[in-house]
Amino acid sequence: MKKTIAVIFGGVSNENEISVITGTMASNVLKSGGGQVVPLYLSQQGELYTGEGLLDINNFKDGGYEKSPKASITRGGVFELNKRGKVKRFIKVDVALNCCHGGLGEGGGVCGLFALCGIPLASAGMFESAAFMDKYFTKLVLGSLGVKVAPYVYFRSVNDALCAEELGYPVIVKPAKLGSSIGIARADDRESLMQAVEAAFFYDDGVLVEKYFSDRREINCAAYFSDGKVITSECEEAFTKGDILSYDDKYAGGGKSQLPADIPAELSDKIRSLTAEVYSRLNMRGIVRFDYILCGNEVYLSEINTVPGSLSYYLLSNGFKDFYPVLQAVIVQALDDWQRAADKKVLCTGILNALPSDSSKIGKK
Repeated sequence: MKKTIAVIFGGVSNENEISVITGTMASNVLKSGGGQVVPLYLSQQGELYTGEGLLDINNFKDGGYEKSPKASITRGGVFELNKRGKVKRFIKVDVALNCCHGGLGEGGGVCGLFALCGIPLASAGMFESAAFMDKYFTKLVLGSLGVKVAPYVYFRSVNDALCAEELGYPVIVKPAKLGSSIGIARADDRESLMQAVEAAFFYDDGVLVEKYFSDRREINCAAYFSDGKVITSECEEAFTKGDILSYDDKYAGGGKSQLPADIPAELSDKIRSLTAEVYSRLNMRGIVRFDYILCGNEVYLSEINTVPGSLSYYLLSNGFKDFYPVLQAVIVQALDDWQRAADKKVLCTGILNALPSDSSKIGKK
Protein backbone atom coordinates (compact mmCIF):
# COMPACT_ATOMS: atom_id res chain seq x y z
CA MET A 1 0.00 0.00 0.00
CA LYS A 2 1.37 3.39 -1.03
CA LYS A 3 1.97 5.86 1.77
CA THR A 4 0.95 9.50 1.85
CA ILE A 5 4.06 11.56 2.43
CA ALA A 6 4.10 15.19 3.53
CA VAL A 7 7.18 17.07 2.35
CA ILE A 8 7.71 20.31 4.25
CA PHE A 9 10.11 22.98 3.00
CA GLY A 10 10.77 26.70 3.11
CA GLY A 11 10.69 28.26 6.55
CA VAL A 12 11.25 31.53 8.38
CA SER A 13 14.89 31.47 7.42
CA ASN A 14 17.52 33.12 5.25
CA GLU A 15 17.79 29.76 3.51
CA ASN A 16 14.14 29.66 2.45
CA GLU A 17 14.86 29.73 -1.29
CA ILE A 18 17.48 26.98 -1.07
CA SER A 19 14.92 24.94 0.83
CA VAL A 20 12.43 25.39 -2.03
CA ILE A 21 14.95 23.75 -4.36
CA THR A 22 15.40 20.83 -1.97
CA GLY A 23 11.69 20.43 -1.22
CA THR A 24 10.42 20.51 -4.79
CA MET A 25 13.15 18.07 -5.83
CA ALA A 26 12.33 15.60 -3.04
CA SER A 27 8.59 15.91 -3.67
CA ASN A 28 8.96 15.13 -7.36
CA VAL A 29 11.35 12.24 -6.73
CA LEU A 30 8.84 10.68 -4.33
CA LYS A 31 5.98 11.31 -6.73
CA SER A 32 7.91 9.70 -9.58
CA GLY A 33 8.15 6.56 -7.47
CA GLY A 34 4.39 6.39 -7.15
CA GLY A 35 4.04 7.98 -3.73
CA GLN A 36 1.14 10.22 -2.74
CA VAL A 37 2.90 13.50 -1.95
CA VAL A 38 1.49 16.41 0.05
CA PRO A 39 3.82 19.40 -0.46
CA LEU A 40 3.85 21.89 2.42
CA TYR A 41 5.54 25.24 1.93
CA LEU A 42 6.29 27.39 4.95
CA SER A 43 6.78 30.99 3.84
CA GLN A 44 9.22 33.46 5.36
CA GLN A 45 6.18 35.07 6.99
CA GLY A 46 5.37 31.79 8.74
CA GLU A 47 2.28 30.89 6.66
CA LEU A 48 1.80 27.30 5.52
CA TYR A 49 0.60 26.43 2.01
CA THR A 50 -0.22 23.18 0.21
CA GLY A 51 -1.44 21.99 -3.18
CA GLU A 52 -0.14 20.48 -6.42
CA GLY A 53 1.12 23.85 -7.61
CA LEU A 54 3.91 23.67 -5.05
CA LEU A 55 5.50 20.80 -6.97
CA ASP A 56 6.57 23.27 -9.68
CA ILE A 57 9.50 25.45 -8.66
CA ASN A 58 8.41 28.10 -11.17
CA ASN A 59 5.37 28.82 -9.00
CA PHE A 60 7.62 30.28 -6.32
CA LYS A 61 8.82 33.12 -8.51
CA ASP A 62 7.31 36.52 -7.70
CA GLY A 63 5.25 35.08 -4.83
CA GLY A 64 3.28 32.68 -7.04
CA TYR A 65 2.93 30.23 -4.17
CA GLU A 66 0.35 32.56 -2.59
CA LYS A 67 -2.21 31.26 -5.08
CA SER A 68 -2.02 27.84 -3.39
CA PRO A 69 -4.40 26.91 -0.54
CA LYS A 70 -3.25 27.62 2.99
CA ALA A 71 -2.88 24.68 5.33
CA SER A 72 -2.52 23.63 8.94
CA ILE A 73 -0.81 20.56 10.36
CA THR A 74 -2.98 18.68 12.83
CA ARG A 75 -3.15 15.32 14.56
CA GLY A 76 -2.52 12.65 11.93
CA GLY A 77 -2.48 14.87 8.89
CA VAL A 78 -3.06 18.22 7.22
CA PHE A 79 -6.05 20.52 6.99
CA GLU A 80 -6.37 22.25 3.64
CA LEU A 81 -8.13 25.57 4.13
CA ASN A 82 -10.43 27.56 1.86
CA LYS A 83 -10.03 31.27 1.08
CA ARG A 84 -11.92 32.19 4.24
CA GLY A 85 -9.57 30.15 6.41
CA LYS A 86 -12.10 27.39 7.06
CA VAL A 87 -11.28 23.71 6.77
CA LYS A 88 -11.88 22.49 3.22
CA ARG A 89 -10.64 18.93 3.68
CA PHE A 90 -8.49 16.71 5.85
CA ILE A 91 -5.56 14.86 4.28
CA LYS A 92 -4.31 11.89 6.30
CA VAL A 93 -0.51 11.71 6.34
CA ASP A 94 1.45 8.52 7.02
CA VAL A 95 4.94 10.02 7.23
CA ALA A 96 6.71 13.34 6.66
CA LEU A 97 10.05 14.46 5.25
CA ASN A 98 11.74 17.65 6.46
CA CYS A 99 13.39 19.75 3.76
CA CYS A 100 13.55 23.04 5.68
CA HIS A 101 17.00 24.65 5.81
CA GLY A 102 17.88 26.90 8.71
CA GLY A 103 15.80 28.46 11.48
CA LEU A 104 13.34 26.41 13.50
CA GLY A 105 12.58 24.37 10.39
CA GLU A 106 15.96 22.67 10.59
CA GLY A 107 16.59 23.46 14.24
CA GLY A 108 14.06 21.11 15.84
CA GLY A 109 10.79 23.03 15.45
CA VAL A 110 9.47 20.93 12.57
CA CYS A 111 10.50 17.74 14.39
CA GLY A 112 8.53 18.78 17.47
CA LEU A 113 5.49 19.82 15.44
CA PHE A 114 5.18 16.50 13.65
CA ALA A 115 5.89 14.56 16.85
CA LEU A 116 3.08 16.41 18.66
CA CYS A 117 0.77 15.73 15.73
CA GLY A 118 1.52 12.01 15.75
CA ILE A 119 3.19 11.92 12.33
CA PRO A 120 6.42 9.94 11.85
CA LEU A 121 9.31 12.00 10.47
CA ALA A 122 11.84 10.45 8.07
CA SER A 123 14.47 12.99 9.04
CA ALA A 124 16.77 13.84 11.92
CA GLY A 125 15.27 13.96 15.42
CA MET A 126 14.70 16.89 17.75
CA PHE A 127 17.96 16.66 19.68
CA GLU A 128 20.40 16.49 16.79
CA SER A 129 18.37 19.01 14.78
CA ALA A 130 18.53 21.58 17.59
CA ALA A 131 22.12 20.86 18.61
CA PHE A 132 23.68 20.84 15.16
CA MET A 133 21.82 23.92 13.96
CA ASP A 134 24.02 25.81 16.42
CA LYS A 135 27.73 25.68 15.59
CA TYR A 136 28.67 26.24 19.23
CA PHE A 137 26.52 23.38 20.51
CA THR A 138 27.96 21.26 17.69
CA LYS A 139 31.44 21.82 19.09
CA LEU A 140 30.27 20.91 22.60
CA VAL A 141 28.61 17.68 21.47
CA LEU A 142 31.54 16.61 19.31
CA GLY A 143 33.98 17.45 22.08
CA SER A 144 32.06 15.21 24.47
CA LEU A 145 32.45 12.38 21.95
CA GLY A 146 36.18 12.95 21.68
CA VAL A 147 35.95 14.10 18.06
CA LYS A 148 38.64 16.53 16.89
CA VAL A 149 37.36 20.01 15.98
CA ALA A 150 39.17 23.18 14.91
CA PRO A 151 40.19 25.53 17.75
CA TYR A 152 37.45 28.10 18.34
CA VAL A 153 35.93 30.75 20.57
CA TYR A 154 32.27 31.68 20.97
CA PHE A 155 30.72 34.91 22.21
CA ARG A 156 27.38 36.72 22.27
CA SER A 157 28.53 40.35 22.26
CA VAL A 158 30.66 42.32 19.82
CA ASN A 159 32.49 43.67 22.88
CA ASP A 160 34.00 40.22 23.39
CA ALA A 161 35.27 39.85 19.83
CA LEU A 162 38.93 40.44 20.64
CA CYS A 163 39.05 37.16 22.56
CA ALA A 164 39.27 35.57 19.08
CA GLU A 165 42.81 36.92 18.74
CA GLU A 166 43.99 34.17 21.06
CA LEU A 167 43.52 31.80 18.10
CA GLY A 168 46.02 33.74 16.00
CA TYR A 169 45.24 35.14 12.57
CA PRO A 170 43.80 34.27 10.13
CA VAL A 171 40.42 33.15 11.49
CA ILE A 172 36.96 32.39 10.10
CA VAL A 173 33.99 34.27 11.56
CA LYS A 174 30.61 32.52 11.48
CA PRO A 175 27.10 33.35 12.71
CA ALA A 176 26.41 30.49 15.12
CA LYS A 177 23.04 29.36 13.81
CA LEU A 178 23.10 30.08 10.07
CA GLY A 179 23.90 27.76 7.20
CA SER A 180 24.65 28.03 3.47
CA SER A 181 27.77 30.09 4.30
CA ILE A 182 25.63 33.19 4.96
CA GLY A 183 27.54 35.79 6.97
CA ILE A 184 30.80 33.84 6.98
CA ALA A 185 34.07 35.72 6.39
CA ARG A 186 37.81 35.33 6.82
CA ALA A 187 39.64 37.84 9.00
CA ASP A 188 43.39 38.46 8.77
CA ASP A 189 43.77 41.27 11.30
CA ARG A 190 41.90 43.15 14.01
CA GLU A 191 40.16 45.52 11.62
CA SER A 192 38.78 42.77 9.39
CA LEU A 193 37.88 40.72 12.48
CA MET A 194 35.71 43.49 13.89
CA GLN A 195 34.06 44.10 10.52
CA ALA A 196 33.29 40.39 10.13
CA VAL A 197 31.97 40.07 13.68
CA GLU A 198 29.68 43.09 13.31
CA ALA A 199 28.34 41.64 10.04
CA ALA A 200 27.77 38.23 11.67
CA PHE A 201 25.81 39.82 14.53
CA PHE A 202 23.56 41.39 11.91
CA TYR A 203 22.25 37.86 11.24
CA ASP A 204 22.58 36.11 14.60
CA ASP A 205 22.87 36.64 18.35
CA GLY A 206 25.92 34.42 18.72
CA VAL A 207 29.21 34.28 16.80
CA LEU A 208 31.73 31.47 16.52
CA VAL A 209 35.30 32.17 15.39
CA GLU A 210 37.52 29.31 14.23
CA LYS A 211 41.21 29.02 13.49
CA TYR A 212 41.75 29.18 9.71
CA PHE A 213 43.99 26.50 8.21
CA SER A 214 45.72 27.73 5.07
CA ASP A 215 46.25 24.20 3.73
CA ARG A 216 42.67 23.15 4.38
CA ARG A 217 40.61 20.92 2.12
CA GLU A 218 36.81 20.70 2.39
CA ILE A 219 35.58 17.09 2.51
CA ASN A 220 31.93 16.04 2.80
CA CYS A 221 30.36 12.68 3.59
CA ALA A 222 26.63 11.87 3.86
CA ALA A 223 24.96 9.11 5.82
CA TYR A 224 21.58 7.56 6.60
CA PHE A 225 20.29 4.61 8.64
CA SER A 226 18.43 1.70 7.10
CA ASP A 227 17.87 -1.96 7.90
CA GLY A 228 20.03 -1.91 11.00
CA LYS A 229 23.12 -0.20 9.62
CA VAL A 230 24.56 3.23 8.86
CA ILE A 231 25.17 3.73 5.16
CA THR A 232 27.81 6.30 4.21
CA SER A 233 28.54 7.94 0.89
CA GLU A 234 31.85 8.31 -0.86
CA CYS A 235 33.83 11.33 0.28
CA GLU A 236 33.42 14.48 -1.80
CA GLU A 237 35.88 17.36 -2.02
CA ALA A 238 34.35 20.80 -2.47
CA PHE A 239 36.57 23.43 -4.07
CA THR A 240 36.32 27.15 -3.47
CA LYS A 241 37.16 30.15 -5.63
CA GLY A 242 38.29 32.09 -2.57
CA ASP A 243 39.39 31.39 0.99
CA ILE A 244 36.12 29.84 2.18
CA LEU A 245 33.28 27.78 0.74
CA SER A 246 30.87 30.60 -0.08
CA TYR A 247 27.17 30.83 -0.88
CA ASP A 248 28.12 31.38 -4.52
CA ASP A 249 30.33 28.28 -4.49
CA LYS A 250 27.47 26.18 -3.16
CA TYR A 251 24.46 27.43 -5.07
CA ALA A 252 25.33 29.86 -7.88
CA GLY A 253 27.74 27.72 -9.83
CA GLY A 254 30.82 29.40 -8.42
CA GLY A 255 32.43 26.32 -6.94
CA LYS A 256 33.27 22.82 -8.10
CA SER A 257 33.50 19.44 -6.45
CA GLN A 258 35.04 16.06 -7.04
CA LEU A 259 33.39 12.75 -6.18
CA PRO A 260 35.03 10.65 -5.01
CA ALA A 261 37.59 12.98 -3.49
CA ASP A 262 41.18 12.51 -4.58
CA ILE A 263 42.49 11.51 -1.17
CA PRO A 264 44.31 8.39 0.04
CA ALA A 265 42.06 5.39 0.66
CA GLU A 266 43.00 5.27 4.34
CA LEU A 267 41.86 8.88 4.83
CA SER A 268 38.61 8.22 3.00
CA ASP A 269 38.01 5.17 5.17
CA LYS A 270 38.81 7.19 8.31
CA ILE A 271 36.30 9.91 7.40
CA ARG A 272 33.56 7.43 6.48
CA SER A 273 34.20 5.47 9.67
CA LEU A 274 34.04 8.62 11.81
CA THR A 275 30.83 9.65 10.06
CA ALA A 276 29.22 6.30 10.81
CA GLU A 277 30.50 6.34 14.41
CA VAL A 278 29.11 9.78 15.28
CA TYR A 279 25.83 9.06 13.49
CA SER A 280 25.47 5.76 15.35
CA ARG A 281 26.52 6.99 18.81
CA LEU A 282 23.89 9.73 18.64
CA ASN A 283 21.28 7.27 17.32
CA MET A 284 20.60 9.59 14.40
CA ARG A 285 18.05 9.14 11.63
CA GLY A 286 17.38 10.58 8.21
CA ILE A 287 19.91 11.87 5.68
CA VAL A 288 22.71 13.83 7.33
CA ARG A 289 25.82 15.40 5.81
CA PHE A 290 29.09 15.66 7.74
CA ASP A 291 31.49 18.42 6.69
CA TYR A 292 35.18 17.96 7.42
CA ILE A 293 38.35 20.03 7.24
CA LEU A 294 41.35 18.02 6.07
CA CYS A 295 44.82 19.40 6.78
CA GLY A 296 47.43 16.93 5.61
CA ASN A 297 46.51 13.80 7.55
CA GLU A 298 44.63 15.69 10.27
CA VAL A 299 40.84 15.37 10.11
CA TYR A 300 38.59 17.93 11.84
CA LEU A 301 34.81 17.53 11.91
CA SER A 302 33.52 21.01 11.15
CA GLU A 303 29.72 20.92 10.85
CA ILE A 304 26.84 18.45 10.75
CA ASN A 305 23.90 19.26 8.48
CA THR A 306 20.70 17.47 9.51
CA VAL A 307 18.86 18.82 6.45
CA PRO A 308 21.63 19.03 3.84
CA GLY A 309 21.17 20.90 0.57
CA SER A 310 19.21 18.76 -1.93
CA LEU A 311 19.32 16.06 0.78
CA SER A 312 22.77 15.15 -0.57
CA TYR A 313 21.20 13.14 -3.38
CA TYR A 314 24.38 13.70 -5.45
CA LEU A 315 26.44 11.92 -2.77
CA LEU A 316 24.05 9.03 -2.22
CA SER A 317 22.88 8.27 -5.77
CA ASN A 318 23.67 8.76 -9.43
CA GLY A 319 20.79 11.16 -9.99
CA PHE A 320 17.17 11.93 -9.18
CA LYS A 321 15.84 8.60 -10.47
CA ASP A 322 18.30 6.62 -8.37
CA PHE A 323 17.55 8.73 -5.30
CA TYR A 324 14.04 7.32 -4.83
CA PRO A 325 15.24 4.07 -3.13
CA VAL A 326 17.24 6.17 -0.63
CA LEU A 327 14.19 8.26 0.28
CA GLN A 328 12.09 5.12 0.44
CA ALA A 329 14.61 3.53 2.81
CA VAL A 330 14.54 6.43 5.30
CA ILE A 331 10.73 6.49 5.12
CA VAL A 332 10.48 2.76 5.89
CA GLN A 333 12.91 3.24 8.76
CA ALA A 334 10.87 6.14 10.16
CA LEU A 335 7.69 4.08 10.13
CA ASP A 336 9.46 1.18 11.82
CA ASP A 337 10.93 3.45 14.52
CA TRP A 338 7.53 5.04 15.10
CA GLN A 339 5.84 1.69 15.54
CA ARG A 340 8.42 0.50 18.04
CA ALA A 341 8.06 3.73 20.01
CA ALA A 342 4.27 3.40 19.95
CA ASP A 343 4.57 0.00 21.62
CA LYS A 344 6.14 1.58 24.71
CA LYS A 345 3.99 2.17 27.77
CA VAL A 346 2.83 5.69 28.61
CA LEU A 347 2.22 5.78 32.35
CA CYS A 348 -0.85 7.38 33.92
CA THR A 349 -0.24 7.65 37.67
CA GLY A 350 -3.78 8.56 38.74
CA ILE A 351 -2.37 11.20 41.09
CA LEU A 352 -5.00 13.77 40.08
CA ASN A 353 -7.77 11.59 41.47
CA ALA A 354 -6.10 11.66 44.89
CA LEU A 355 -5.76 15.44 45.11
CA PRO A 356 -8.15 17.52 47.26
CA SER A 357 -10.80 19.33 45.19
CA ASP A 358 -9.48 22.76 46.19
CA SER A 359 -5.78 21.98 45.62
CA SER A 360 -5.42 24.38 42.65
CA LYS A 361 -7.34 27.28 44.17
CA ILE A 362 -5.62 30.39 45.46
CA GLY A 363 -6.47 30.96 49.08
CA LYS A 364 -7.70 34.34 50.35
CA LYS A 365 -5.54 36.28 52.74
